[in-house]
Amino acid sequence: MDRIRVMLVEDDPFWQHNISADLAEEPDIEVVAVAGTKEEAVEAAFTHSLDIILMDINLTGNNLDGLEAAKEILSRLYEQGVKVIMLTSLTEKEIIMKSFQYGALNYITKLSYKDIVRAIREAYEDRSTIHADAARVMRSEIQLMELSPMEREVFDLRKEGLSKQQISDKLHKSTNTIKSQLKSIKNKLTYFRSD
Repeated sequence: MDRIRVMLVEDDPFWQHNISADLAEEPDIEVVAVAGTKEEAVEAAFTHSLDIILMDINLTGNNLDGLEAAKEILSRLYEQGVKVIMLTSLTEKEIIMKSFQYGALNYITKLSYKDIVRAIREAYEDRSTIHADAARVMRSEIQLMELSPMEREVFDLRKEGLSKQQISDKLHKSTNTIKSQLKSIKNKLTYFRSD
């Protein structure tokens, strides 16, 4: 039986130990490398033959260097079938979206780390479903792509808590125009309340 070759990129010894120990119990998964920094991850990615990389996002402080490592690795190894699953405690929309833009196949928070084994197997078999930790954000962003640039501007201001009148004043548009924009947004987005 072929074993799925995994590299864990994680700087926290607690997570390094626990995730590695959990994966070691799986007969079809082998952790071939553990890296704690962006530099170690990039070097190991080009040294080892890998199928899956579990990538933490913040490896050194709060600088999102795991994202940069994923981007660099995938830009050179994507054609070889290497897949990256982001594994993090971060849930910010922008970071989730950037992870997928950089080529990550999935995004799992550490609170859901028990789902890693299934995510690894699915990724290896090219049948990966986006984990629930990221799916809501992805659905929301896909819906937002339906908005025109003007509607998106109105939407963002409304989400910030501005009233129709305040949006009207800020954008130098009539209140009727803003009401019309909000109605159009409501028709496009099932979860948006315009009142």
